[in-house]
Amino acid sequence: MIHTTHSIRVRYAETDPMKYVYYGNYAAYFEVARVELFRSLGISYDEIENRGIWLPVSEYHIKYIKPGKYDQELTIHTTVKAKPGVRIVFDYEIYNDQGEKITEASTTLFFMDATTQRVTRCPGWLMKYMENYFE
Repeated sequence: MIHTTHSIRVRYAETDPMKYVYYGNYAAYFEVARVELFRSLGISYDEIENRGIWLPVSEYHIKYIKPGKYDQELTIHTTVKAKPGVRIVFDYEIYNDQGEKITEASTTLFFMDATTQRVTRCPGWLMKYMENYFE
């Protein structure tokens, strides 16, 4: 299992008139968390794409428990529980600066060969960054 955390401070532009995080901005927070997860493994998202692999999102599920608010520091816990095949599933929990869980979510992405634009298995070179977490 892979687990990382990343913190983000809610900016004013990300909020609605109540100063709550606008619901559509959570997808961007999860993207940041995924990029940082790969970075923590030693590979950048940019390098993955430059090596010919795209990771489109095929599913996105979210449960809003409490609102994130302007200027709060939110901590995103990102977990990959299962070894990737043609898909990789990321689970997320977001906590506010009082330590309260405010959001649960998951995204499923699939590996796509950028040249052929066909679904493929997670390439071996990428799996090397993750394999020790699933032994």
